[in-house]
Amino acid sequence: MTPKSICILTPHPSYHENWMADRAQLDALLGNKTEYRVWTDAGDLSDFDLILPLLAWGYQRDVPCWFAALDAWEGQALPMANSISTLRWNTDKDYLLDLESSGIAIVPTLESHCLTASELEMARAQFGVEDLVIKPSISAGADGTYLLRTGQPIPFDVLEREMLIQPMMHAIADEGEFSLFIFGGAFSHAILKRPAAGDFRVQAQFGGREVSVDAPHDARALAAAVLACVPAPPLYARVDMVRDDTGAFRLMELELIEPSLFLGFAPDAGAAFARAVAALV
Repeated sequence: MTPKSICILTPHPSYHENWMADRAQLDALLGNKTEYRVWTDAGDLSDFDLILPLLAWGYQRDVPCWFAALDAWEGQALPMANSISTLRWNTDKDYLLDLESSGIAIVPTLESHCLTASELEMARAQFGVEDLVIKPSISAGADGTYLLRTGQPIPFDVLEREMLIQPMMHAIADEGEFSLFIFGGAFSHAILKRPAAGDFRVQAQFGGREVSVDAPHDARALAAAVLACVPAPPLYARVDMVRDDTGAFRLMELELIEPSLFLGFAPDAGAAFARAVAALV
């Protein structure tokens, strides 16, 4: 094995999105010592100096396999970025409730272990809203995520599943969702993600688009507070947030597993990310 070698884990076989552009970008930043392995069948990783699950897309589609892989890698004490305990904690979005208990302002969230219509009505009453967003507690890329207005039935594929319930944050359509990127503990760049007209999902596959943005001071402060709550400092992090009706930022998600890093928006084109990786290997 080449000294100081890096392994990047790549998508689940059922995930057909093209990741070659991401690979080209990572190769340009990290050099030719990088090897790519499918996360579901990665083989022996013990000779690598650093393993990044940056492209481990689709873990939410085979959760038992994902947790088994985490257990196996942890048992081998592999040099994983971010740490296995962090990856395991960040897999289930109920980490939002952990962060809320630590004083972080999150998008108001209720956890349902078996989603029913009566729970939606209770959530509407508690949040004081008509429009709700529901999402699986383990999900990515808006899989299984729906906007439900009063009277709309629960989609069959998520009925009686473990779900999170949140009020629709109307600032997403009015302004957008902010994403702040932190590498090695230092702020790198920020983007504003906006949904297509009439939608609430900001992902590109649903017509969402991104623009560069200067991160407001209070957005940076929230990101710093969130990361201070993570026991093992992450090598990379994406902190997604949105304004509430008062204009204050609230955490939407903390992405520590396989976030798109949008390095093309970074003023240094990703050099800070490369330095953070180099510091670990």
